[in-house]
Amino acid sequence: MPDTAPAAPVSARRFTPEERDTIHEVIRSRRDVRDEFRPDPIPDDVLWRILDAAHHAPSVGFMQPWNFILVRDIDRRRAVHRAFQAANAEAEAMFPEETRSTYRALKLEGILKAPLNIAVTCDRSRCGPVVLGRTHNPEMDLYSSVCAVQNLWLAARAEGVGVGWVSIYNEPDLRAILGVPDRVAIVAYLCVGFVDAFYAEPELALKGWRQRLPLDQLVMHEGWQEDG
Repeated sequence: MPDTAPAAPVSARRFTPEERDTIHEVIRSRRDVRDEFRPDPIPDDVLWRILDAAHHAPSVGFMQPWNFILVRDIDRRRAVHRAFQAANAEAEAMFPEETRSTYRALKLEGILKAPLNIAVTCDRSRCGPVVLGRTHNPEMDLYSSVCAVQNLWLAARAEGVGVGWVSIYNEPDLRAILGVPDRVAIVAYLCVGFVDAFYAEPELALKGWRQRLPLDQLVMHEGWQEDG
């Protein structure tokens, strides 16, 4: 019979202060890249390291619900871009009149300029109807897939690769373009490519859309506390 004894844990590696600081520097310098992509393709070894980092994200019940759809074909990306344009016109109309000119000036995607687009999905049927950790919070598989996106984003930044997250589209349009079945959720549509420079601060902050909230205003102790 196979040995079913649980594997014994090993001593955790301790990172050096320099390694720790590098991790935090990568986190702080991650940017949502819009329109600064170079056209040259990402080498296969670099792309695989980025995808492998995403694949090592934590997932509820170790179900690993993600898939990564690599979209390079220009005609397919043009179809995605048309879907974005239609949704973006709808989005602009939702904002107050006085902010619409600022909204129009923002570059919100690099679908055609980036050499690679990646759709990150979540197969909600993976591992069957009952999954450890999803018994009472079924949306945890979606959160797991978002963790994969963040791993991808940080690994890309460490490789000098820019990533932009496109969130403005009507899901049925994107689902039809990519042929995604109903059981699978579309979690993220990403524009990916090398860039020559990254903004020193988030672009939306630099262009006056919003500023980062102070951390000390967001930390609560023992329970929810209303402002004031």
